[in-house]
Amino acid sequence: MDFLNFLQQLINGLSLGSVYALIAIGYTMVYGIIKLINFAHGDIYMVGAFIGFYSVTLLKLSFIPTLILAMAGSAVLGVIIEKVAYKPLRNSPRITLLITAIGISLLLENGFRFIFGPNPKPFPEVLPAKIIYLGPIRIGLIQIIMFTVSMVLVLALQFIVYKTKVGKAMRAASFDTETAQLMGINTNNTISFTFALGSALAGAAGVLVGIAYPRIDPYMGIMPGLKAFVAAVLGGIGVIPGALAGGLMMGTLETFTKAYISTKLSDAIAFSILIIVLIIRPAGLLGKKTNEKV
Repeated sequence: MDFLNFLQQLINGLSLGSVYALIAIGYTMVYGIIKLINFAHGDIYMVGAFIGFYSVTLLKLSFIPTLILAMAGSAVLGVIIEKVAYKPLRNSPRITLLITAIGISLLLENGFRFIFGPNPKPFPEVLPAKIIYLGPIRIGLIQIIMFTVSMVLVLALQFIVYKTKVGKAMRAASFDTETAQLMGINTNNTISFTFALGSALAGAAGVLVGIAYPRIDPYMGIMPGLKAFVAAVLGGIGVIPGALAGGLMMGTLETFTKAYISTKLSDAIAFSILIIVLIIRPAGLLGKKTNEKV
């Protein structure tokens, strides 16, 4: 019975971790190119959930069109934030960009609170809450869809990054932005495209969480955003496979903590992991040490 419960919690953890991975990838992509920790990224995830909510309630869209619309809307928002808030400060000290990111985060949270109200909204049922039994193990259809959609989006991202011309430009810019400019790469467009991709993944995560945990509010992005940041650091920030691995590990550890230790300690343990990783291996599990010239 204990082993079956372990498998059940593992399945729950992987489905949750796949959502953390989608958000973490946005962090790691932006950091890989402009070395910015975009703390507004968790709130883009929140915006994606709200776009999904109104796509279903007002436009009466089904799951796939809702997901696409939320990804598109989040991508546009990500590009606007980059153009308006981050691009003018690109040559400023990193602390200036960090403070700006926190300001954008607060603007989105309180702006949505002002427009839509502080009360949580029940996300409408888009997918049937069907349970699939594999012997004694119960797997929700929504869990399967969460994990499947997340993995498909990650694979699509890997294809874009490693098999397309714009992906080659992204990798060149992440390696050395100035040299990439000298080689004829439009780094402004590349950075904007990176924000669009990362924001689209966060928007997809918002819809998936809205469907799985049918309750959204303007502050729903704070804790998942921080946990996704921990996942990005855990896997090695700047490394896309590391963000995927870190997200899956975070979701699994959080689920096991709630199941076997205490629901009250799950968040504390998540952030304890960040401290331990930074002490033992600052570059993360899949990250590489870099030497900076002084």
